[in-house]
Amino acid sequence: MYNNEYFMKLALEQAKFADIEDEIPVGAVIVKDNVVIASAYNQKDKEKLVTRHAELIAIEKASAKLKDWRLNDTIIYVTLEPCPMCASAIQQARISKIIYGCDSNITDNRKIIEQILQNNNYNHQVIIERGIMSDECSSIIKKFFNNKR
Repeated sequence: MYNNEYFMKLALEQAKFADIEDEIPVGAVIVKDNVVIASAYNQKDKEKLVTRHAELIAIEKASAKLKDWRLNDTIIYVTLEPCPMCASAIQQARISKIIYGCDSNITDNRKIIEQILQNNNYNHQVIIERGIMSDECSSIIKKFFNNKR
């Protein structure tokens, strides 16, 4: 039986692939029944598409693997707090839980994603867990942006 740190380390490995490709280093892993069914990293610049966030790519891969857009009983591990676009996709895909490493530091982002993921007006709410391997997850992001300056 693996734990949250194990899966977050896998998401960090994905973030490192993004870093190598000079993408914002965010990685995501989707797990079902303690087995990784999809992993991905940011590829916006590489693919010249705004929607190529790690979370969305991982959702596409998981949906293809399960042959269903409903990703019930899955957990997504992400190195960085999701943006509203990704939070909406996570909610729409019926992912059960999101576990992320570090906060985005974007004003009000946490409140916005909580409204999306845990809105009682929707027929599905997503459990949120924060701060798993926060230091490691924020370190790779900080290093990336410091190198850009």
